[in-house]
This record gives sequence, C-alpha cells and structure tokens, in this order.
Amino acid sequence: MDQALLVNFDIENGKEAIDALDRDGKAPKVALWAKLPEYENWRLVIASDHLDQSSSRLGYTEINAAIKKAGIPIHRKPSILLRSMDKPFIKALRSIFAQAADTYGMRLGGQTFGDQYLEDAFVYRIR
Repeated sequence: MDQALLVNFDIENGKEAIDALDRDGKAPKVALWAKLPEYENWRLVIASDHLDQSSSRLGYTEINAAIKKAGIPIHRKPSILLRSMDKPFIKALRSIFAQAADTYGMRLGGQTFGDQYLEDAFVYRIR
C-alpha cells in the first residue's frame, strides 16, 4: 500500500487546531504531525499539561470543545492523537528539543524517541 502523504492542507489544518488550543488556554507543549507504524495515516500528536491528563476521553473532549469554539468545521479537523506529558515518547522529545530556539518545521523520522518509533514527522513545537 502507498504511504499517505502530508500536504500543505494538513499542515494548515493542524496549525489551526493548535491555534485554537492556544486561544482556549490549552497550549500544547508538543505538537507535531507524525507518521507512526501503528497507523496507516498521519496523526497530529498533541501533549499539553493544560489538558486533562486523568483520562484521554476528557482530554479529547477539551480538544474538541476548543476546535468547535474556534469554528473549525468537522471536515477540517485533523486526526489527533493525544499523549500525556508523562509518556516516554513525549518526555524524550522534550528532553532533546525543548531548549531549541525554534522547532517549527523540523523534520524527524527514522528513529525512536522514548518508546515510540517515528517513521516521519513535521514539528510545530516542542517545548
């Protein structure tokens, strides 16, 4: 099967979703498009200490509310993968890149961070 491509439309939609979270006080510390081996398509990986960490269901509810509040239509909502701040994947990314002045547009891939192998990634932010 052909690998799904990440296109400008996806990058713009991801940025809109991240901006919506920022405006709603749920700013992600980690936000990146990731091509992960366990999924056929790209996922917008979000990790924020301002989102409920007690259950992913509550965190997704907060994300969906921020996106709805921003007026983003359902057909433009990216496929989001919420990760808690204490996951080894998120901790490793932050440990390596959090001190970088600007991570926007970085491409990562072909390597493992914590417990997660990244086939490819486009980074919005890692703080």
